Amino acid sequence: MRNFTDSDRCLELEMARVLLVDDDPTSRLTLQTVLQAGGYHVDAAASFAEAVGKLEEQEYQLVLSDLQLESPEAGLKVLAHAKMMDYKPATAIVTTYQNSKPLPMKQAHMLIKPEDIPELLGKVANLISDRAARKMRREMRHATTSG
Repeated sequence: MRNFTDSDRCLELEMARVLLVDDDPTSRLTLQTVLQAGGYHVDAAASFAEAVGKLEEQEYQLVLSDLQLESPEAGLKVLAHAKMMDYKPATAIVTTYQNSKPLPMKQAHMLIKPEDIPELLGKVANLISDRAARKMRREMRHATTSG
């Protein structure tokens, strides 16, 4: 049994936490493996209900959801629920379908899979970075208005 050191705990704290929601086990495992290899801590869910449970018990920097889960709109419902969370994770749809129809959700990002892995990881990093910048701006506004 391995003992965790302080540096292990610091490393774990620095890893961005991603919630991956996909009902296809092969796709979910593949994308989870790619994200973990890219340095992210990834929790996976196979349904809307499972995703909501995870969103309620853990804070995520990014929520990636397949567009179609148990119903055609379930992926968008996952993202809508994520956007209601106080911690405001970045969100994106991941899909294998090149759909020309725009997503009905404001500012919904779409990542196509399978995609060039470095490009996919770059997009994930950008989403997490943008979220961090928005969070910092909110905190600065709050500090200046309440201080």
